[in-house]
Amino acid sequence: MSPPAPLGPESGLPARWRPWRRPSPLGGARPTPAQLAAAAEGPVRDDVLPLPDDAQSAGRVRLLIVGINPSPWTTAVNAPFARPGNRFWPSLAAAGILPCTVDASRGLSPADERLLAERGIGIANLVGRTTARAAQLKPAELRAGGQRLARRTAVLRPGAVAIVGITAFRTAFDRPAAVLGRQPAAADDGVPWVPGWPHDVPLWALPNPSGLNAHETADTLAAKWREVWAATGGAPESGRG
Repeated sequence: MSPPAPLGPESGLPARWRPWRRPSPLGGARPTPAQLAAAAEGPVRDDVLPLPDDAQSAGRVRLLIVGINPSPWTTAVNAPFARPGNRFWPSLAAAGILPCTVDASRGLSPADERLLAERGIGIANLVGRTTARAAQLKPAELRAGGQRLARRTAVLRPGAVAIVGITAFRTAFDRPAAVLGRQPAAADDGVPWVPGWPHDVPLWALPNPSGLNAHETADTLAAKWREVWAATGGAPESGRG
């Protein structure tokens, strides 16, 4: 990625902003099988936010993207959606949300971190525990993650929240009939769709971008991302890489 332009006033970031997340402990290398096996015992992956905590980042996140939980590859390099073959980063580039495809397989570079902060993109997880497959999570973990996300959203006040993985969404919020797309504020009986969710923060459910999801491609995912991004008032970037 080419060196970024200086931070402008439109970014909403402090003039002396610097990347704050831990770099990949592997120093830019891809993880070995042994390192992947050890990743389940490693530290929880850092969230991607403009500033180190939710209160500091409040009002600076245009779109908070929420994965299910970290894979061993993601934990090993401390970067979200890092496993090769995941269509997350290509779909954001195809949607025009990012000007190029980020290669997170070796960790996020300082330029990547800066780009995400300037674009107002935050990335978190429902559950912090690392597993090889999301199906290894317990329903109670997902429900606790959903409750925690509602509390965090009330502090962060993002322009929108998009959870990737409809099955995990249904479990986390006890909404087995939920479908992809923007979620309603309330059910037909008037009960809040997600108890405790800030009423003015749109909530979306999107497909899982994992390469294991045979129902989606980078382009079909991009079409969904464009809809979410447009709803936040975000303008697309030119270029695609």
